[in-house]
Amino acid sequence: MEHWTEYSRFFIALLVILDPFMAIPIYLQLTSGFGRRDRLRVVNVASLTVLALLSLVALSGETLLRWMGTSLGSFRVGGGIVLLLMALAMLKSEPDPVRSSPDLPPSPGQRASLGAVPLAVPLLAGPGAMSTVIIGMQRSSAPWHPLLILACILLVSVLLWTVLRLAAPIGRALGETGLSIVNRLFGLILAAIAVEVMANGLRQLFPVLGG
Repeated sequence: MEHWTEYSRFFIALLVILDPFMAIPIYLQLTSGFGRRDRLRVVNVASLTVLALLSLVALSGETLLRWMGTSLGSFRVGGGIVLLLMALAMLKSEPDPVRSSPDLPPSPGQRASLGAVPLAVPLLAGPGAMSTVIIGMQRSSAPWHPLLILACILLVSVLLWTVLRLAAPIGRALGETGLSIVNRLFGLILAAIAVEVMANGLRQLFPVLGG
């Protein structure tokens, strides 16, 4: 994974998995009645939480796999299944089976924590995003590879911040139908990515499949 197209694919995959457009209606519901400053605080906390969590997973993923005694091939197959479940839910416009549904907004004293839970985790940076980051980190041993992966995570987090920051006008412009169409398109892309991840994992577990 040393060609720039591989990193652009990783960036697109991570952006599709996080799916900030899916989070727009949930974010607006959670922050209903909030002032402008409180909403901005929630967006900042959510984006920083996603950035910190995925960066931590990227840097510690290899150690975590060794500690669990799990091979990269089996992790790819398992991660691909998680991504496929997410993609099918997006295509059907159903609740995601690997993400928990957020509760009603908490008390005013807990408003800032909404950005961390449930918005950032598990709604955005859930199992699918973590699996993708760990797999991406294992695809090259080049010394600058981790820096490019972290740069992709940073760029996705910035785009996430931008989309959530503009959630109200985007929601009004697209409407419920528009958001549903975007989520279905993201689901189709994610399904293709999931199949490729599982195929690579199966080839690694069973080399005979590679021909």
